[in-house]
Amino acid sequence: MSFSLPFKYITADELAQMIKSKPASALKDYAVVDVRDSDFTGGNIVSALNYPSDTFHATVDELVKKLEPVPKVVFHCALSQARGPKAARIYAETRSHQLPDQTPTQEIFVLRDGFSGFQSKYRHDPELIEKFNKYYHD
Repeated sequence: MSFSLPFKYITADELAQMIKSKPASALKDYAVVDVRDSDFTGGNIVSALNYPSDTFHATVDELVKKLEPVPKVVFHCALSQARGPKAARIYAETRSHQLPDQTPTQEIFVLRDGFSGFQSKYRHDPELIEKFNKYYHD
């Protein structure tokens, strides 16, 4: 029996390129969904939507509606090992139930190495990271 994930992984470099490619714009061409909870404090990817994992089930329907027209959605948590992939899976399942006839299909990604990996590379780039506080990350 083969099982395929409802999402693909994206690297920090690929996401940085997506964010910086003009005229791409957040919530039109792509969306970044940060599912960190209290660890959201201390910095985030520019224009990321914070949908904390501890309340994700309660808010996923709203998120699917909000992101329906967006072609690419990237999920992440601190390391993207548990909360990010789980949220991406729940989102994909909810979307397929809410919008069964939706074509073309939205691409769903999980950011490899999460915010920790992304900020360690790009923390000094204001086009990619905002509200950064190294106190939370060093």
